[in-house]
This record gives sequence, structure tokens and C-alpha cells, in this order.
Amino acid sequence: MSKRPSPISATVDFDADGVQHGFLKLPISTDESAWGAVMIPVTVVKNGAGPTALLTGGNHGDEYEGITALMKLTSSLAAEDVHGRVIIVPMMNIPAAMAGKRTSGMDGGNLNRSFPGDPDGNVTEKIADYFTRVMVPMSDVVLDLHSGGRTLDIIPFGASHVLEDAEQQRQALEGAKAFGAPYAMMMFELDAAALFDTAVESQGKIFVATELGGGGTSTPESLAITERGVRNFLIHYGLIDGEVEMPTEPQVYLDMPDASCYVQSEHTGLLELAFAIGDEVQKGQVIARIYDMTRSGTPPVEYRAQRNGILAARRFPALVNMGDTIAVIADVVDTLG
Repeated sequence: MSKRPSPISATVDFDADGVQHGFLKLPISTDESAWGAVMIPVTVVKNGAGPTALLTGGNHGDEYEGITALMKLTSSLAAEDVHGRVIIVPMMNIPAAMAGKRTSGMDGGNLNRSFPGDPDGNVTEKIADYFTRVMVPMSDVVLDLHSGGRTLDIIPFGASHVLEDAEQQRQALEGAKAFGAPYAMMMFELDAAALFDTAVESQGKIFVATELGGGGTSTPESLAITERGVRNFLIHYGLIDGEVEMPTEPQVYLDMPDASCYVQSEHTGLLELAFAIGDEVQKGQVIARIYDMTRSGTPPVEYRAQRNGILAARRFPALVNMGDTIAVIADVVDTLG
């Protein structure tokens, strides 16, 4: 049985030339607003025929590098600079962004674990459905800007995935490299089935993701990398003119081949990391210690690296619970000079 049309409507005309600022409107009824709507800001910049790029941030509401960079772009990108169409959604999950949380402040939904979505589901599922069935089909290339949010800190990288279609994989990897972050990653996802990534890639579209810092904030450095990367992405795929600007140091190409890259805690306590983000680690080295906070005089539990590589991500808060990812180790494949 086919799904009913999405309840979300757009206040912009995606086919009209020029610059438009509007909303994706999702009707809701709550105690605070009986006839209300979730209003997701959207900007469309179009100039004649050409490819369509969909730029998204705020898939998780506490990842501010992408949100900030795209908010700035909505007020600076001119129609005459574009060949084709650029659709900018700085905060896909606006309820999460307004709450300053990874998940929705309305229904607790994790948007990036809700695809392909459901037009009859909760708010988060309805948003996922709209992007799956409306936004992605009108796009050729998609850039989804992530970072570590409040609980992770991650080296800045553009990422793609291993795909069945070799040409689709090649084009995405080239885009991930062209993003121009200090690192480029072939990324392994722990739970890929319900990701936005998979919803895009399964439709044959070119998808590039990022991780760009974390800690629930942004820095001048992380924003500079993000803004440069967005511009590079648009240049690489022919949406705007210019030369791709790469980092001054050679870009490092990384691989996460399997789930063993993730180091997850089997204990609850106080986390001490022995390495900083970006440091090289050797198999067998102690990378973290977890201290039992219920008593003194107890030696910590040591966690050792199960592979050689670099520390690509770390838990940001010092308090850790069982099941939390405390570190991610990625393989160094090449240095791209």
C-alpha cells in the first residue's frame, strides 16, 4: 500500500529562479498550540538549469558547526553565483535544535535514526519521510553536516561510504576529499539502515557527510573548516565557480573498515583519555582509563587499542556509562599532498 502524501508543505517555490527564504511547515496540535506548526527554515537559491545540491545541518540539534555555517550561507549566497539550484536547510530537526539537544524536544526522536520515515508517525518520522520522498528526489548531490555534539569530539573530516555502485562510491569519495577538511574518511556506520545517508544513497544520489568537531559548541577554526568545505563542495559539483581550496597541510585519508574501530565502555565511572584527538596510537597501548567513583584506592580499568591508527573521536564528557563510545580509532590509508 502506498503512503499518503506528506503533511509537510513548503512556503517556497523550488522551481522559481532567485533567492527565497521560507519554511517547511508541519501541522501539529499541542497543549501550547492547538492549531500550530513546526516551522523548518529553508532557503532556495536557483539560477536556471543545472544540478541541485541539498545542504543540510541540524540533523542532530546540538551539532552547531553545520547549523552556523549554513545559517550564514543563507544570507550570503546570491542567485547570480549559482549554476542550477542550492537548497539549504540549516536545521532539519528544528525541535532538537531549539532544545539544544541531539534528539527532538517534542517527541525524543533521533532524526538520523528515523529514515525513511513515516507520514503517519511522530514529528521526527514525518520530517524524515518528507526528506526521503520530497527533498532527496529533487537533489543530485547532498551534503549533511555533522559534528560530535555535546557528547563527542571528532577530528574534522569529510566522509563517504562503501557502496554497491562503484561509480556512485567514487563520486562520493571524491566529494568527501574535495570538501577540504584536514581528513577524509571512508566511514563505517554502526547502525546504517535508518540513517539519512542510506535514504540518500539508496536513491542513487551522491552523498557526503562530515564530522567537524564537537563538545556542543563551535570554534573559529571549526567554522572556518566548515564554511570552506561547503564552498568547496559546491565548486566540486559545479554549482558555483571557483577553485577548491585544500588545507595547507597534506590531507590525511582514513578508513574505518569495521566495528572494531569503536571502543565502547563496559564500565561506569570517570574517564581519563591517554591520547588527544588526532594522535597516532599503536595496538596494545593504553588509550583510556575508567575510575570507579564509588570508592577511593581502586585501580582504574584500562582500555587498550585493538588496532594501529589515529584517535579519530573521543567521548567529550568525563563521566562515562556502560555502552558509551569512549574512542574511535581509524586506519591511516594515505596522505594526500
